[in-house]
Amino acid sequence: MTTAAATENRKEKFSFLPDKADDYSKTVRNIKSLPTEDELPCDDGEPMETARHREQMNLLIESLQAHWKEDRKYYTGGNMFMHYDLNDKRKFRGPDFFLVLDTENRERKSWVVWQEGGRFPDLIIELLSDTTRHIDKTEKKTLYEQVFKTPEYYLYDPFSQEFIGYRLSGNRYITMIPDKDKRIYSYVTGLFLVVKNERLRWMSPEGSLLPSHEECAEQEKMRAEQEKMRAEQEKMRAEQEKMRAEQEKMRAENAENRLREAARKLLENGMDMATVILCTGLAENEIAALRKQ
Repeated sequence: MTTAAATENRKEKFSFLPDKADDYSKTVRNIKSLPTEDELPCDDGEPMETARHREQMNLLIESLQAHWKEDRKYYTGGNMFMHYDLNDKRKFRGPDFFLVLDTENRERKSWVVWQEGGRFPDLIIELLSDTTRHIDKTEKKTLYEQVFKTPEYYLYDPFSQEFIGYRLSGNRYITMIPDKDKRIYSYVTGLFLVVKNERLRWMSPEGSLLPSHEECAEQEKMRAEQEKMRAEQEKMRAEQEKMRAEQEKMRAENAENRLREAARKLLENGMDMATVILCTGLAENEIAALRKQ
């Protein structure tokens, strides 16, 4: 790749940078002097619209984290400031959920695009409300499409369960059509997004919902309890088997004693030893011992 081509490629990646070559070079040289996440605002102090919005955001984040763990490089966050404009550092957005692939998975106060090598989200989900619905469907959609160039953008209303997906095709978003099971396939994640039990959930290609950390812990607790129950049942079966063996031994001993008692009475009644042996099956020495008693 030529120097000019490399420069153009970098300028395309840093689409928020100035167009003029001199201004561009100057900006790149001074990028380390720009404000960082430690210096820029990260929270406007405003909570999520409702508890349901907050729970929905956490569910999307936690279930994806629990599924991917440390198997791949990514960062996912929500309701945190995203600073993206070098020319106006007061410009920021706070997507309810966003995902950036192939990046360091570390704690961040906010997402500062110029600190992240010009990386914008690969996927954004906005949770609709009466106060944000119009902006999410118009102004933010245009921003994510034209400036962020985010490959996938989803809108979901936690109360009405309205669910819309967009995929970037060229320079425009096209609507993603759900399949027959009302799932939308995310090419970015390789997973489905689907509304189940009034919640937007990630779903594996095999059709399993991705559990959150809390759900994973609950499942692990249930597995531990089931394992404990299986161990207790196994212990009970072993004890029952031991009891059955002891009972069988006692039955055998009782039968042997009754047989000896019968042989003794036969001898007392004058039956000869050979006949007693034939009738009881006892050994000759056993019969002889009974005669001496």
